[in-house]
Amino acid sequence: MTPLALCAAQLLGAQTLPGVTIRADTGQGYSPSTSSTATKGSAPLRDIPQSVNVVPAQLLRDQAARSMEDALRNVPGVAASHGDGQRDQVVIRGFSAISDQFVDGVRDDALYFRDLSNIERIEVLKGPSAVLYGRGSSGGLINRITKKPKFGETSGEVALILGSNKLRRAEADVNLPLGEAAAFRLNAAREDSGSYRDQQFVDRYSVAPSLALKLGSQTDLLLQYTKARDQRVTDFGIPALNGRPVDVPASTYYGSGNARRDDTSTSLVDSYTATLNHSFNDALSVRNISRYYNYELNRANTLPSGTTDPVALTVGLTRSAVLRDESGWFNQTDFTYKNTLGGFKQEWLFGLEMGQQKRRAETVAAGTVARVSIFNPSLPSSPVIPAAAYTTDGAIPNHTTQDVLGLYLQDQITLSDHWKALAGVRYDEFKQSTRFDRKLSPLARTDRSFSPRAGLVWQPSETQSYYLSYSRSFQPSAEAFALASGNVGNEPEITRNIEVGSKLDFLDGALSVTAALFNLQRTNIKNTDPANPARQINVGTQRTNGLELTASGRLPGRWDVSAGYAYLDGEMVESVARASSSQLPVLSVPSLGKIPALTPRHAAFAWAMKDLGNGFSLGGGLNYVGERFTSLTNLVTLPSYLTADLAGSYKVGRYEVGVNLKNITDRKYIVSSHGSVDNLNLPGAPRELQVAFRMKF
Repeated sequence: MTPLALCAAQLLGAQTLPGVTIRADTGQGYSPSTSSTATKGSAPLRDIPQSVNVVPAQLLRDQAARSMEDALRNVPGVAASHGDGQRDQVVIRGFSAISDQFVDGVRDDALYFRDLSNIERIEVLKGPSAVLYGRGSSGGLINRITKKPKFGETSGEVALILGSNKLRRAEADVNLPLGEAAAFRLNAAREDSGSYRDQQFVDRYSVAPSLALKLGSQTDLLLQYTKARDQRVTDFGIPALNGRPVDVPASTYYGSGNARRDDTSTSLVDSYTATLNHSFNDALSVRNISRYYNYELNRANTLPSGTTDPVALTVGLTRSAVLRDESGWFNQTDFTYKNTLGGFKQEWLFGLEMGQQKRRAETVAAGTVARVSIFNPSLPSSPVIPAAAYTTDGAIPNHTTQDVLGLYLQDQITLSDHWKALAGVRYDEFKQSTRFDRKLSPLARTDRSFSPRAGLVWQPSETQSYYLSYSRSFQPSAEAFALASGNVGNEPEITRNIEVGSKLDFLDGALSVTAALFNLQRTNIKNTDPANPARQINVGTQRTNGLELTASGRLPGRWDVSAGYAYLDGEMVESVARASSSQLPVLSVPSLGKIPALTPRHAAFAWAMKDLGNGFSLGGGLNYVGERFTSLTNLVTLPSYLTADLAGSYKVGRYEVGVNLKNITDRKYIVSSHGSVDNLNLPGAPRELQVAFRMKF
């Protein structure tokens, strides 16, 4: 326990209370009723004046989701980016969320693909959320809730998953009681598979043991460790020609002729977490979370990021390599205090977050190494990057240190039987410094920011909840990357969100329906100075007006359903920036008035599973994504698409067989792009079959 927590314990004295039990949020089907992300407590979703989308374990299982991209298809307003073929990356409400990943409320912004074997559910908090989580969070943040040990229960499950493209995956989840005061859980996965993309493969594993201890009637300690390794071809997709991705088979790869040797990304992540919960009495409790992590990335890639020639029908292949090593620690202490003041019931949250991240990065670019046919690429075996590339300023290894100190206060107030309020503010001091191995001078800056949030909730009945909210966040220059001479002088970009919404329950609470109407605006966006291309200035503004709808729960006839729709109207309303096209002749296009990349005007999904009885279930779903632009040039459009999936399962005793047929019509489509380059577009998967064999014990 931190010194602050010990001091409070001595002042208030300890009282005997029942033990605090750490349990996973299970048994709620498709419609969980609470969220831990929005308030850092177990608040009912109907009491939160902000959009929160929860992707529960049962939905992930029924859909055979194996990646964050699979899971986040169930969240309106979220679009996929291919993340340079090396990491999870999405766009939320028109804004990139590259650094807005969390696990159990602690920042997890390393650039890698996350395995879901240890995940109980995924919560997406929409809009700026710096009031509790600090920097970033323009369109929202993604918080993975891990599986945790259960006291007094011996249980487990093993699974073997086989499928198209040589998919082979094994999973295990084992929970063991260690007496009355301890429990151990192990989640592990191993995957070795091919892909619908030529030369692509996935070789990964994840091991996540955890130990829960009752240190007393009032105190619990949870210890967690995760080790994950992921290796795959760094796949940037296919180029574009005349405003559309080229019409080639989805398998077509534009890179090295020996991609397994020349174009792979390997990431390795280790994380250690300790969570201490203590109750002083019925009114006051404290939680302390400490996490240390280490991350390594070795990436090499050949990609079609050169220009396309519409006359010669060729595209340039470029080559580069990236090495990243980073480590960091975070410590969060949260006091929760319940009281009645002025006749109003209140729940206070007092929090302190400290942390430090150290990052080393080295990027070496060889430029264009070949030009190949757009429609029938004959791939070269990528040459060694020339020695001269290592001596450029861009190749100088950099070392960045980031220190964060955050203080936050939040109050949930019950004003009456029908009115509730939520108000909070956070103060952050974020220090960045970057030094270079040679030649370049060190750089540093410190940003300080207040981030408020306020919301009002009206609940005329137990089944209706309506809200109005305001929130604000900041994104410092560089954020997850190194400072540079061109951005070290930039002030943070500021995002504010105004939102009205409703959360309604039907069928005695079995079905939950939500609606959110919002205006999201990000100001102070960095743009290249037209008078000095080596310098960036804060003169841009991007806004998104939108509507999001969801429905989840159980319908009569034993139908479990999950559906959503998003309307996003995004625009760069102030900008002096210009973006370059990727097709000859190269055009310089003003960004003003353009629609942000990967922001479809319309997107929707629907999924349903029916319990047929006698152990059988059958269902499926549809996923629609409207037209999107690949970049701010707005010169290349990704066509809209609609895919359909089917699923079925049979359970008998301890055994279960699940079958998933994805993209049953074998629809050809583009699932994502880079987001800033027109020529890097990733085809979606053709029809795929997956079969899972599970045994419980």
